[in-house]
Amino acid sequence: MEWTTRPVTLARNGMVSSPHYLASAAGLAVLRDGGSAVDAAIAVNATLGVVYPHMTGPGGDAFWLVYDRNADRVRALNGSGRAVAGANRELFRSAGLREIPARGPLSVVTVPGAVDSWCTAHADHGRLPLARLLSPAIDYARNGYPVSAGQSRYTAGAAQVLGADPLTERTMLPDGRIPRPGDLLRLPLLADTLQTVADQGRNGFYEGAVAAEIAAAVQRAGGLLTAADLAAHRSVWSEPISTTYRGHQCYQHPPNSQGLAHLMVLNILENFPLADLDDRGAEYVHLVVEATKLAFTERDRYCADPEFGEFPVGDLLSKEFAADLGGRIGAVARPPHGVPARIGQDTTCTVVVDGDGNAVSVIQSLYHEFGSAVTAGRSGVLLQNRGSSFSLDDMQPNRLEPGKRPFHTLMPGMVFRGGKPFLVYGTMGGEGQPQTSTALVTRVVDFGRDVQSAIDAPRWLYGRTWGEQRRDLRLESRLPVGETLAAQGHPVRTVAAFDDVMGHAQAIRVNDDVLAGGADPRGEGLALGW
Repeated sequence: MEWTTRPVTLARNGMVSSPHYLASAAGLAVLRDGGSAVDAAIAVNATLGVVYPHMTGPGGDAFWLVYDRNADRVRALNGSGRAVAGANRELFRSAGLREIPARGPLSVVTVPGAVDSWCTAHADHGRLPLARLLSPAIDYARNGYPVSAGQSRYTAGAAQVLGADPLTERTMLPDGRIPRPGDLLRLPLLADTLQTVADQGRNGFYEGAVAAEIAAAVQRAGGLLTAADLAAHRSVWSEPISTTYRGHQCYQHPPNSQGLAHLMVLNILENFPLADLDDRGAEYVHLVVEATKLAFTERDRYCADPEFGEFPVGDLLSKEFAADLGGRIGAVARPPHGVPARIGQDTTCTVVVDGDGNAVSVIQSLYHEFGSAVTAGRSGVLLQNRGSSFSLDDMQPNRLEPGKRPFHTLMPGMVFRGGKPFLVYGTMGGEGQPQTSTALVTRVVDFGRDVQSAIDAPRWLYGRTWGEQRRDLRLESRLPVGETLAAQGHPVRTVAAFDDVMGHAQAIRVNDDVLAGGADPRGEGLALGW
């Protein structure tokens, strides 16, 4: 049985896919107005920060892959914030803490990097004015937007957390209740901040009145972020990391992103004849899960800010190393990898291809749902808690240090064929991101699926999200292989047929002059083209 929830979106002049329909529409309108792929991605992510506030926002981070057709070049843009100058391990340990709090003002130990990444990408690749790109988000924030079913559901689950901050409670729980699907929600304070960014660019967020208000609000609440930390922040362009997979060139963002793990899994799987298997069968799932465990072991050994330690990317991505790892996969499940770490899953992926062939994959996130749950005063900015992923253990590579960027699960992806973009893709989902990305690439490359059926097909998730202590293998109920995998030693747990925990994937396939897009039914998005 084929599991396809909707037809593939086909178009010729440009395409956007995101996890919320209003954001996809905002991006498509920018493309129709002559905007670039980067322009559309900015409009989408600014809009997501308003209409999808449980997953993302201007108080979070972003990682980009950008393909410039004229330069024939892929670049990575690191929009993750560094640890604030006043953050150090002893400060938390002296307070009797064994880890950084997951919520509240002390979880805000990194600078929000997303807005600077918008402005940096726009400076190099933008065509339309920034004010045009932010106008849909400003309008929805000022005049209201209809709350989605997903936001209502996540708000219900996080109501107690949201209630710990009075301003967050008033904003996200208006009149003291959980908004129902279809209720209008207004974010006027955030509208004013976005308008300041539209008028002044990055300085409107990282310097001046907005920055002063963000810093003052965090410090009043007992946090560490300062105006100087905000002013010092800059996004960084770099070269992507890459490998080949069955004749395709695969690109990911370099560390501090976990994109390395996905490329390692592809390298391992290249040693096995996947096309001879069933992509919903036990043997396929077992192979990918076992390859994932091996890659995660290496990821956890090294993955941190490469400015603060050695990171042997070349060795880890060598085909010889992959062959050695692949030889360790047997018929019985290996034990779970390493020591469980705190992992968030609440993220958004946006993919765009414009009519000139430029392409963008960008992942933007607050880390946990609603981030720190701290709204920074009259800025209206809900701040991320990404810094809580830092370790207070002196021996861990991802240990907290001032000026350091934390380990990130965010990992935008691109696959090229014949030197040209072939698949632009990504997903949210914490430790599920490398697994879902691998499922997408193998289902398109090895099994010949279109992008929508590759996204729709039943998925699995090995690992945990924050708050959990186990590393189960969760299988959507449409995967009838649980008994076989359990007999191989996998700790199987069955979840819903299209379960939100599997993440929300987006993808665009470039087929000569035609674009084919898909969006995940587990989210609330659409692929739209013209």
